Amino acid sequence: MSWLSDDGLVVFLVLTVAIGGGAAFLAGRGLARSWRPFWRVCFYMALLAAAVRFFHYALFDGALLSAYYWLVTYLVLLGSAALGYRLMRTTQMVTQYRWLYERTSPLTWKSR
Repeated sequence: MSWLSDDGLVVFLVLTVAIGGGAAFLAGRGLARSWRPFWRVCFYMALLAAAVRFFHYALFDGALLSAYYWLVTYLVLLGSAALGYRLMRTTQMVTQYRWLYERTSPLTWKSR
């Protein structure tokens, strides 16, 4: 047993980080692309975390109603979604408003 997940580290890395994190990253990008506010990312990641925890339960006999494991899953997914959201928002700002903003890094922009 691992301290990160009740299923083991490999299952946690594959199911939560790789599959769930990939879905969260794409969801964050999609929400940013449609100009949705960031609080929606937080809401949708709570739902996605519940779904990922259900997969842990259904496929690997993990704990379904554990607040600790749900919170760890939620934080991993929220971090991945926030990264996707910010990357897309930066790209939007510097391409659609190129006369106002310039890219300073992959996650930030500044006024010209």
